[in-house]
Amino acid sequence: MVTGRFRAFAIAACIGMLLVLLAGALVTNTESGRGCGDDWPLCHGKFIPAYTLESMIEYSHRVVSALEGILVLGVAIAVYRKYKKNREDFREALFYSGSALFFTVVQALMGAAAVMWPQSPPIMAIHFGISLIAFAATMLLVIWTYRVKDGRQKTFVVPKAIYPRALIVSIYCYVVVYLGAFIRHTDSAGGCEGWPLCNGEVIPELSGATGAVFIHRIAALILGLMVAGLYLYIKKVTVSEEGLTKPTGWVLALIIIQVFSGALLTATIGDANVFIFTSLLHNVIVVILFGILMDVLIRSWRFREGRKNQ
Repeated sequence: MVTGRFRAFAIAACIGMLLVLLAGALVTNTESGRGCGDDWPLCHGKFIPAYTLESMIEYSHRVVSALEGILVLGVAIAVYRKYKKNREDFREALFYSGSALFFTVVQALMGAAAVMWPQSPPIMAIHFGISLIAFAATMLLVIWTYRVKDGRQKTFVVPKAIYPRALIVSIYCYVVVYLGAFIRHTDSAGGCEGWPLCNGEVIPELSGATGAVFIHRIAALILGLMVAGLYLYIKKVTVSEEGLTKPTGWVLALIIIQVFSGALLTATIGDANVFIFTSLLHNVIVVILFGILMDVLIRSWRFREGRKNQ
C-alpha cells in the first residue's frame, strides 16, 4: 500500500532532483565549474571554501547533489522493502527508484570527473542528459504513487502502434534536449539574434554558433510537429479514459510553452542578470516535459495490446 508518508518521500526526492538540475545549469550559466579548482569532494582543499561567488555556486551544487543522493537512496531502500513484501505490485516502483539511484550515482561520478579532468562540451552535455533521466525516474515514481490504489493501478489496453511512435518521439526529444545542452556548454546561445528569424534571415549561415542554434530551433519545431502528430493519433485510436490522451496533450502544451521560453531566452541574452532566470525557466519546462513523455512511453509499452501480464 502506498502511504501518504511514502508519497511525500518520493515527492521530496523529485523536487531535490529538480534542484540538482537547476543548480547544475546555474553553474554552467555563471561559468562556475572551476569555482573549486580541481578538488573533489573538497573545495580548494577545504570542507568549507573561502567565499567567492564561483566557489559558493559550485560548492552549493555539490551539497545539494549529496543531499539528493541520500534522499534517492532512502527512497530506493523504502521501495525495495515494499517490493520484498509485494513483488508484483511494486515491480514498477522498484524500476523507477532503482533507475533514479543508478543515474544519480552516474551523474555524481561524471560531475567529479569534470572537476578533476576538464571535459569537452559534448561530454558535459551528456552529463545534463544523465541528470535528465535521473529526474524523469523520480518524477515517474511520483506519478506512479498517485495512480496506484492499494499498491495496484488500473490497467487498460493500448493499441500496438502507439508504442513505436512514442519511442521515436522520445528518442528524438532526448536528441533535441542534448543539442540545447551542447549550445549552453559551448556558449553558443547568442548565435541567432532575433526570433523567429535568425539574424534576420530565414536560413542563416550554417556554421559555428549560428548553425548550432538554428539547427536546434529547427529540431525543436520538428519535435513539436511530431508530438502533435502523436497526440492526434492517440486521440483517434483511444479514448481519454485510457489515460494517454491527457498526458500527451500536456507534452504538446509544454512544447509550445518551451518554444516561447526559447524566444524569451533570445530576447534576454544581452542582460546577464535576467538571462540566468530565463535559462533556468527553459530548463524547468523541458525536464517536466521529458518526464511526462517518459510516462506516455512506458505506459504505451506496459499496456500495449497483446502483451501478457499487464
